[in-house]
Amino acid sequence: MRYGTRTLYSSHKPPSLHLGNILLSASLTKTLSESGTRNLDPQSIPISEPLVLQVLAKNSLDPSKKLDFFRWCHSLGPFYKHNACTYSHIFRTVCKAGFLEEVPGLLNSMKEDRVVVDSDTFKILLDAFIKSGKFDSALEILDYMEELGTSLNPRMYDSVLVALIRKNQVGLALSIFSKLLDACNGSVNDTSVVESLPGSFACNELLVALKKSDMRVEFKQVFDKLTEKTGFEFDTCGYNICIHAFGCWGDLDTSLRLFKEMKEKSLVRGSFDPDLCTYNSLIQVLCFVGKVKDALIVWEELKVSGHEPDEFTYRNLIQGCCKSYRMDDAMKVFNEMQYNGFVPNTVVYNSLLDGMFKARKVTEACQLFEKMVQDGVRTSCWTYNILIDGLFRNGRAEAGYTLFCDLKKKGQFVDAITFSIVVLQLCREGHLEEALQLVEEMEGRGYVVDLVTITSLLIGFHKHGRWDWTERLMKHIRDVNLVPNVLKWKAEIEVSMKRKSKKKDYTPMFPTKDIREIMNLMGSTDSEMDTNLGSEDDRVKDEENPPSDIDQWSSSPYMDKLANQVNSDDHPSQLFSLSRGRRVQEKGMDSFDIDMINTFLSIFLAKGKLNLACRLFEIFSDMGVNPVSYTYNSMMSSFVKKGYFNQAWGILSEMGENVCPADIATYNVIIQGLGKMGRADLASSVLDKLMKQGGYLDVVMYNTLINALGKAGRIDEANKLFEQMRATGINPDVVTFNTLIEVHSKAGRLKKAYKFLKMMLDSGCSPNHITDTTLDFLGREIEKLRYQKASIMPNKDESS
Repeated sequence: MRYGTRTLYSSHKPPSLHLGNILLSASLTKTLSESGTRNLDPQSIPISEPLVLQVLAKNSLDPSKKLDFFRWCHSLGPFYKHNACTYSHIFRTVCKAGFLEEVPGLLNSMKEDRVVVDSDTFKILLDAFIKSGKFDSALEILDYMEELGTSLNPRMYDSVLVALIRKNQVGLALSIFSKLLDACNGSVNDTSVVESLPGSFACNELLVALKKSDMRVEFKQVFDKLTEKTGFEFDTCGYNICIHAFGCWGDLDTSLRLFKEMKEKSLVRGSFDPDLCTYNSLIQVLCFVGKVKDALIVWEELKVSGHEPDEFTYRNLIQGCCKSYRMDDAMKVFNEMQYNGFVPNTVVYNSLLDGMFKARKVTEACQLFEKMVQDGVRTSCWTYNILIDGLFRNGRAEAGYTLFCDLKKKGQFVDAITFSIVVLQLCREGHLEEALQLVEEMEGRGYVVDLVTITSLLIGFHKHGRWDWTERLMKHIRDVNLVPNVLKWKAEIEVSMKRKSKKKDYTPMFPTKDIREIMNLMGSTDSEMDTNLGSEDDRVKDEENPPSDIDQWSSSPYMDKLANQVNSDDHPSQLFSLSRGRRVQEKGMDSFDIDMINTFLSIFLAKGKLNLACRLFEIFSDMGVNPVSYTYNSMMSSFVKKGYFNQAWGILSEMGENVCPADIATYNVIIQGLGKMGRADLASSVLDKLMKQGGYLDVVMYNTLINALGKAGRIDEANKLFEQMRATGINPDVVTFNTLIEVHSKAGRLKKAYKFLKMMLDSGCSPNHITDTTLDFLGREIEKLRYQKASIMPNKDESS
């Protein structure tokens, strides 16, 4: 077939020429499919833009053949030049076919031809690279666009933001995002301004990244900026992200307000109705801040709201119940989970095992572990770590060590944490030689000796006066930086403490606080909390007289009530933390200073060296490192034990001023201090405050309260607390029984004391040396009573 001379057709060509172009493109397509570009004669083919576009648009032609044809046309030099339309078409073809490696060459060709495609084509390129995970290439595309001077569509930056976020360049993404929002200033009704706002997907990705990075301030700033933009609206996913983030950071008020906002918008538009993810987020948030009772009510409400609980719902509830010692509720949720066809996984069983050991339910925990194995649920190293640690903490050290040795022989389910748990137990018992040998074995097996293990050994060395063993420790540690850093830190702190001691500063570190001031402070906190979430009396009134603005047909009336009780515009700090403070946070060198300070505080305080501990705390404050709950709790506990109650209340006051949330250990110290001061009358008010804040009572708290009430002569209240302890699913331990036997013996209630002794033996609770001392006292009291009764009885000879 003869093609004739080369001509460039205009868009207004005669029908005969249009037909000829169709036939020519069909012939070219056939030739390209059979033999590629090697049989094409540039002298006989009239190449034009419409012809190239027709060939590139052929669905029957392989993308690789289209790319070869495009390059062949580009090689014609001055006789033909691709325009923006043909480049846009080939870019779309390449992206659709997945030939992304061809894009850089095509971009260079486009630059040589001095052609620039539109922003929509560039967005297709960006999306293709992002979907394939090539984030660096996507950013290079953006640089290329800026170099060519392409006018960027603001929505194109959505792809750029996603690329940066998934490449872990959150800071750069946040900077671009802020600039985009700043450029969106204009009239509220201006459509261009609304269209230039970032899309919901990009905003959600950014918020999730900020949440994962724990960038709270930046998250709040982005949230505030988005809420200020009238043209922007969160979608359901965005609301769920914010509800979960603010709740996990202790800002329950904002989470409830966002839920209320969702419900209000759903009534108007019907597109923002809370979904299952919303309820799961709220349940997790309520459990996190300690309001497990409310979470359980929301769970019951969820089941009649049109949604069905899923495995995440059950898992969040079980974890919350176990952490707050509500083991009966945890087992209720667990049983319903199985009844509804959900198979509990390893995480669920681990949570239950951990909770049962902490609630002193050793027998039940072992039975649950047997059920876990029988049901075929995969056990993990963490499962056995919970078992070993639980046995150690419940006086079953021999069983725990036997299990550890069996696992070592099998070479299964043992990791660095397992060794660390056993090393800590050996250090507690004073077996430092065995602990060092275990560390050596730990290194031999290839496990990393972490900061937790090292600090446990250091505390053991100091308590037993064996600081010379640190050289032996260095020989066993593979990480050559960790131990030298610890020793260097120790040497520098000792020098700083010596310098501190030379200065005569008689200003008290913690201002003394009278107990009445602390109780007033606690009362003001209660009133503030009541303002935010409503008092108990207000809640009763609300139930009796529901407000008229509450939707009586709502699918979530209890959540609506919680949301309506939030009246304050401020975001109060978290008042109570469900997670207990730890000496070592296990964050490596990121938390090295605070971890080591807490470790050496533990050493000094264990030795009763309050002066050294206070100096260390002062140096620690000068370093600008913020104390954590464990730091304050350690200091308070030692001051209370020494009888420095006013100073202890000063520490508590500073803790509140520094917005450090109290945990259950903080309240244990408060109750202990009140008991030693003989102020058991205030224990009930402290307990009420704790429960209002979403707190719970653990074994130590029950034992502390029973001891304080019993020694104050309030025996009946102590007995009621004991029954409450058993009703919540917590098994009394040896400390509980020893306390009850002692206070009843001293109060002259010998039958009741003997009853508790029998109850202790029947429950399998092993007595200790304190039990022996208590029983000796009980025996003397019984003999004394018998003697008194015998002396009161009349003599038969005298009566006759």
